[in-house]
Amino acid sequence: MGEPLRLYGLNALVLSAGSGIGEAAARTLIKHGATVLAADTKNSGAEQHFASVKGITGLSTNLVDADQMPALVQQAVDMLGGIDILVNEFPIAYSDPMPASAENLERLLQSRAALTLSICRAALPHLKKSPAGRIINMGFLRSSFAADADDAFDRSQQDLANLTRALGVEIGEFGITANYVQPGGVMTPGSRDVFRRDKALRDHCIKNSAAKRLGEPVDIAKVVLFLASDDAMFVSGTGIAVDGGRCGT
Repeated sequence: MGEPLRLYGLNALVLSAGSGIGEAAARTLIKHGATVLAADTKNSGAEQHFASVKGITGLSTNLVDADQMPALVQQAVDMLGGIDILVNEFPIAYSDPMPASAENLERLLQSRAALTLSICRAALPHLKKSPAGRIINMGFLRSSFAADADDAFDRSQQDLANLTRALGVEIGEFGITANYVQPGGVMTPGSRDVFRRDKALRDHCIKNSAAKRLGEPVDIAKVVLFLASDDAMFVSGTGIAVDGGRCGT
């Protein structure tokens, strides 16, 4: 994946970074030279969690109110000195797998869009100052949806693709890229609880992955690293599925 410190001197704001994919992304970015503000929910204990980790500062804050995103961006700028990399993952998926309800799905997608646009708009003036501005949006885990909700999962991915593509067009002239990562079935602390209660969903995710296994947070983090680096400087408005290959059986 290139030289070890290819993100040296860059500052990253990573959301939902207290565990799972967000934590793996934060730890991967610092290994390659970035300085990271790892933000998570108010009861996450993010400050204590990262207290002994060099290069990461934890922050417990509000990640579910779009109106609070500008204040979070300003806090990140004050703490880091600027923002070069923004990794968006919002804690708005249900604790139980979503049924294929159009109403529930629409509410979820609207909430994600409002949060994403709010934080990206607030971060844009700071990303314009960066030599390597990057926005990386994270899709919902496959385990957020019930086993019979493949259509809802596909709809959520297409919605994120459309949103990210529009962002990429808007910010491309400033040398900033916007991309998304779409995880499949990944074993995070949250999905572990879901899979423990719903083994059929776990088996469904494994069966429908060509790799015949669940992913790990680090599998996603490595793709985040690629999109954050100069290796992806001419990649924008697109997405990468990290699901082991969907075989659709």
